[in-house]
Amino acid sequence: MSSVAVLTQESFNEHRSGLLPEQSGAAVAGPSVKEEEDALPTYKDAFPPLPERAATPDGTQETANAWTKIRPLKSSIITQVFHVPLEERKYKDINQFGEGDQAKVCVDIMHKTGAHLELSLAKDQGLSIMVSGKLDAVMKARKEIVSRLQTQASATVAIPKEHHRFVIGKNGEKLQELELKTATKIQIPRPDDPSNQIKISGTKEGLEKAKHEILLISAEQDKRAVERVNIDKVYHPFITGAFNKMVSEMAQDTGARINVPPPSVNKTEIVITGEKEQVALAVAMIKKVYEEKKKNTTTIAVEVKKSQHKYVVGPKGNTLQEILDRTGVSVEIPPSDSSSETVILRGEPDRLGQALTEVYAKANSYTVSSVSAPSWLHRFIIGKKGQNLAKITQQMPKVHIEFTEGEDKITLEGPTKDVQMVQSQIEAIVIDLVSRMDYAEITVDPKFHRHLIGKGGVNINRIKEMHKVTVRIPPDNEKSNLIRIEGDPQGVQEAKKELLELASRMENERTKDLIIEQRFHRAIIGQKGEKIKEVRDKFPEVIINFPDPAHKSDIVQLRGPRTEVEKCSKFMQKMVAEMVENSYSVSVPIFKQFHRNIIGKGGSNIKKIREETNTKIDLPAENSNSEMIVITGKKVNCEAARNRILAIQKELANITEMDVSIPSKLHNSLIGSKGRLVRSIMEECGGVHIHFPNEGSGVDKVTIRGPVEEVEKAKQQLLALAEEKQTKSHTAELHAKPEYHKFLIGKGGGNIRKVRDSTGARIIFPTPEDKDQELITVVGTEEAVREAQKELEELIKSLDNIVEDTMNVDPKHHRYFVARRGQVLRDLADEYGGVMVSFPRTASQSDKVSLKGAKECVEAAKKRMQEMIEDLDAQVTMECVIPQKFHRSIMGPKGSRIQQITRDHNVQIKFPEREDPQAAHSEAPAQENGEANGELKESVDPEAPKRCDVIVISGRKERCEAAIEALKALVPVTIEVDVPFELHRYIIGQKGSGIRKMMDEFEPLRSFKLTITVDPKYHPKIIGRKGAIITNIRTEHDVNIQFPEKNDENQDQITITGYEHKAIAARDAIQAIVDELEEMVSEDITLDSRVHARIIGARGKGIRKIMDEFKVDLRFPQSGAADPNLVTVIGRPEHVDEAIDHLLNLEEEYMADVAENEAKMAHMRPSGGSVAAGGGGGGGASDESRGPSKGFVVREAPWANPNEKAPDMSSSEDFPSFGAPVPTKTSPWGPKRF
Repeated sequence: MSSVAVLTQESFNEHRSGLLPEQSGAAVAGPSVKEEEDALPTYKDAFPPLPERAATPDGTQETANAWTKIRPLKSSIITQVFHVPLEERKYKDINQFGEGDQAKVCVDIMHKTGAHLELSLAKDQGLSIMVSGKLDAVMKARKEIVSRLQTQASATVAIPKEHHRFVIGKNGEKLQELELKTATKIQIPRPDDPSNQIKISGTKEGLEKAKHEILLISAEQDKRAVERVNIDKVYHPFITGAFNKMVSEMAQDTGARINVPPPSVNKTEIVITGEKEQVALAVAMIKKVYEEKKKNTTTIAVEVKKSQHKYVVGPKGNTLQEILDRTGVSVEIPPSDSSSETVILRGEPDRLGQALTEVYAKANSYTVSSVSAPSWLHRFIIGKKGQNLAKITQQMPKVHIEFTEGEDKITLEGPTKDVQMVQSQIEAIVIDLVSRMDYAEITVDPKFHRHLIGKGGVNINRIKEMHKVTVRIPPDNEKSNLIRIEGDPQGVQEAKKELLELASRMENERTKDLIIEQRFHRAIIGQKGEKIKEVRDKFPEVIINFPDPAHKSDIVQLRGPRTEVEKCSKFMQKMVAEMVENSYSVSVPIFKQFHRNIIGKGGSNIKKIREETNTKIDLPAENSNSEMIVITGKKVNCEAARNRILAIQKELANITEMDVSIPSKLHNSLIGSKGRLVRSIMEECGGVHIHFPNEGSGVDKVTIRGPVEEVEKAKQQLLALAEEKQTKSHTAELHAKPEYHKFLIGKGGGNIRKVRDSTGARIIFPTPEDKDQELITVVGTEEAVREAQKELEELIKSLDNIVEDTMNVDPKHHRYFVARRGQVLRDLADEYGGVMVSFPRTASQSDKVSLKGAKECVEAAKKRMQEMIEDLDAQVTMECVIPQKFHRSIMGPKGSRIQQITRDHNVQIKFPEREDPQAAHSEAPAQENGEANGELKESVDPEAPKRCDVIVISGRKERCEAAIEALKALVPVTIEVDVPFELHRYIIGQKGSGIRKMMDEFEPLRSFKLTITVDPKYHPKIIGRKGAIITNIRTEHDVNIQFPEKNDENQDQITITGYEHKAIAARDAIQAIVDELEEMVSEDITLDSRVHARIIGARGKGIRKIMDEFKVDLRFPQSGAADPNLVTVIGRPEHVDEAIDHLLNLEEEYMADVAENEAKMAHMRPSGGSVAAGGGGGGGASDESRGPSKGFVVREAPWANPNEKAPDMSSSEDFPSFGAPVPTKTSPWGPKRF
């Protein structure tokens, strides 16, 4: 009794490779269960057991299984030895061996082929060459060796001209292989050359080999024959047979290759190739068939409509082949480009009747007809989503209805009766539509199309609904001005009239640009767009577009009807004029101690001044050092408020005001860079206030205000400084190459300082922004300028004297100079007048370094390089232990403090990697296994510093020590001092003045911290792309800005650390960004997901264009989103509205195209019931009859025997090991190589 086991599909896939072909292809169904079981493979056949171990003759155990049959792997590297006798050597000069031309040739061959060559001389002076490498490289090297190291001979061999192509081979591959194999050069005459001589050049041995191979190829071709038989084209079908059965049988029986031209090629020649006997036999068989058919066949001609020919031919000519197979009659169809409708049937007379019947049956089974219908009516005939046609096609599914775009006809194809019925139905629909529908076309400039559509399609939808018409406005990419209206005749005319009126009105529209300073844009728009909304409500027909703040543009665009635009323009200009008038600002310096008097009790004084002068007055914070009070409003009102505040100050103290006349051209030089010079005078003279007139006003009057004695002192200093500036106003200019500038300045400005100190002149070098980079300006007294100019010209002249010099540098230091793409050398060139330093190649052991440049530059560069070398020789590495928590503050913003220490002390500083917090807080690691010697790892010294706290400094010992001190000086220090509580108020002072004085007198507090609350959704915008925005804020204000970590509880807190005033400025900069972001709104709109891809465009080009044009962000749903049609628009309110209008217009345009295309495509595809419909009809039924798959089934499986126990997984008997290690089998030839 046989047992049956079932495996899953996965097991079948794993073990299928073990089945025999007849097993894997076994039939599924059979006449009986017994036969079905017998057809199943047995378990042993499917999974053959491993063979038992057997003793080898020499007593060793060797596993005789499939592994022993594995072929050893061959090495991809081979070695061949070639010998060149003395008499054939091309280079025979023995004394030059290894240095002459022969060695150069070998090196060139190695570079060219990639093979390795070793040369040696035999006692007879013959040359032995050992070539190693991959097979292809060795063969190429061999050819090169023979042609370049061995004398060449030549010979010719003559073979028939028609055999030359077999020597060349496909794409010349055979010829190349022959040349490599024989190491010769073979020249075959061109096809147009009548010569049959093949020329061979190479060594004598190679010539013989090549000649022999060519003659072999020719001899082989002599045995083959090619026969061409001319058979009338009409008899070719009888020779090939139905579906090429007969010609295949001939080829199989004779062994010859028979090539019959296809029906589409008008050739009568049949080509037979092969051995001579085979060809002769095939030719005889073909001629026999031809003669027989020529004798016994007759023809009959019938007329079949040209349109029906394709049904007689069938798909890929299958119908013709079927007729030939069943009746033995050939059906000849005229070419498709011929107008003939005559079909010829050729065959034996008794078969022609049956064939003719089949031809007519196929021809009349289908018909093609057409219905005249204007192309603009096609979409109405199809109906909404193809509803009208669906009714017809459901009744007549075999009829294919095709609408051709741009043609006034509809093509019908299918069974004759069905086509006639469909044709009558469609003709009735066309007559009905023509009687009650009309169309009109109007031309409107494309720039007005979007306005005709209206916001969200409101205009065009109203016209469609009101007049019951359809209006097609071409999309923007078509650049067409033609608008088509279709529908009821009366409705078409009314819609046409209304659209033309709208277009005419829009042509009267104008666009006007207003120049409004960008600083007023935000005020005009208002908080969340409230103010601009009021303007838009007042002028609803005018579209107002503000420029993007990032573009720094002052142009505000108005668009709408001419009169409305003019009114809106005047209204906005009036708004701006009021803003300009009210935005005049003046700063009044008032001594700090009088601020509280100006404010008054409960703010009464300042409130009264504000109300009476209608101005805005801002006082500095109480803890600020600023004395400036800022007044904003109309100019007249600001001046009145300023005078009243000054009057209060004058009443309170002995304050006087004095005017000094100083030429306006000297004002900038007296003020100094960023006001430093005038500020020093003000501080020196007891805090007087010095007021210079606005730049460019031309006024010479300078006002000094303060205590009488201090004002007089400040006046004297200003006049003395002005006189000094006038006497030193002499200037001179000279030119020098930009690369000389750094050398002229010298390290740390040492060179230029000597010139300044010796002459007293001031020397100004060009900045990177200056156009003339060679211009150097000298300023000072006439004599000082002359002397400085003379010294500089001498220096520049000496720099033009180019010299070359060398110095010795130990090769071990070369890497230091050339590392990092020669950064050190580039720095030397920049610092020393563009001096060029050349180091020897890496492979060379030379220590000579060349320097080229100006003499002084070369000498200075040599000296500097010598210092560097001494530093390298004296370099030591030292460690500085500083807790890791202080590393960040020590580094400073962007590592600025460390960079400064590195520059000051000329050392290299390396900080450790940050400690892993998880590793730091985890428990002590479990004891690991011992080392190889069995001892435990050394325990870590608990007093040793942590690796994460150790900073490594490299450089000279004394510099490293100084750098360590500088690093330690940067570590924040906290000292606690016990002071009785009752004394605290005396230390703090009045309103903190005491503590502020201490902070000002000693080191300013750099670690001032403040936090700003910002919604986390704005954080990415504040950070910017790749941190650009936040980096700019950090750099500009010299602060450290920290965003919350991912796991931080306070995700909305941003911490700013730095000087107090800088931290406040940074906070204001961040707040300004947040305010701008808060003004933005977010709106969701529904856009059909089918148009998303078209809106986005190729590689996002379309969406980027929309975002740039309307200054908004667009977010499309991800795949799998709950609502795939939801699109979010983010931006300023006015921009969001415009972008939404644009998107909705695009959706309407694209959806019209989508619906139209889907409806058309549904009826332009070939129908399922065409001629070839029956080709695969039986497949489905056979699949269904198979039933569910049983998987892979085997008989007599171990687990199918009920008497056998399941194997014990832990038993060594059920699962034995593969045996003890087998000793290596000894062999006289050594171990096997795999």
